[in-house]
Amino acid sequence: MERFLDYEQDDGIALVTMNRPAERNALTHFSQFQEFVDLCERLRDDLSVRALILTGRGPAFCAGGNIKDMQDRSGIFAGSPAELRDNYRKGVQRVPLALYHLEVPTIAAVNGPAIGAGCDLVCMCDIRIASDRATFAESFVKLGLIPGDGDAWLLQRAVGLSKACEMSFTGDAIDACEALACGLIWRVVAADSLLEEAARWPRASPAIHPIHCA
Repeated sequence: MERFLDYEQDDGIALVTMNRPAERNALTHFSQFQEFVDLCERLRDDLSVRALILTGRGPAFCAGGNIKDMQDRSGIFAGSPAELRDNYRKGVQRVPLALYHLEVPTIAAVNGPAIGAGCDLVCMCDIRIASDRATFAESFVKLGLIPGDGDAWLLQRAVGLSKACEMSFTGDAIDACEALACGLIWRVVAADSLLEEAARWPRASPAIHPIHCA
């Protein structure tokens, strides 16, 4: 299986791109979660890295769990209820723990929809910048699921308990401007300048020009 995370480094900034655009960068396989863990270990050992930018290739940032694999009961969704619980522990739940222990700032550059576990992945990052094409949804309830990868804890710390309950109980999507208003993200920028703007902050420049949200 091809690698999920593409890695580039320039001037102390690590740019990591989720690279499965045909699947909207969905998260399903244990190998994907292991790549995140390995990435964090690599960054902890590389003192030349000053910041991590995480983004997605294609129109989506991350579509969350692969619904086809849920239906087929494959990947992380295979097995009995007890095995499913263990799959989460050995799979996706390792990602927030790995990111938490990083000593460099993590920046989510949200290029498009961040849905379910994709929204959770955004919340795992320290700084969150979104393209004007981004949308966000804590959509687990629409599949009869709970947010099992950390966002029951993370989301309310980003947007407050009331807004987190609204997003979790309805599963409805919000656009980038609403995400900015509720504190889920820090800036909204034009899609074609997202990565440039995301890199400005770790390069010690505060010159980020947000798009006005009425």
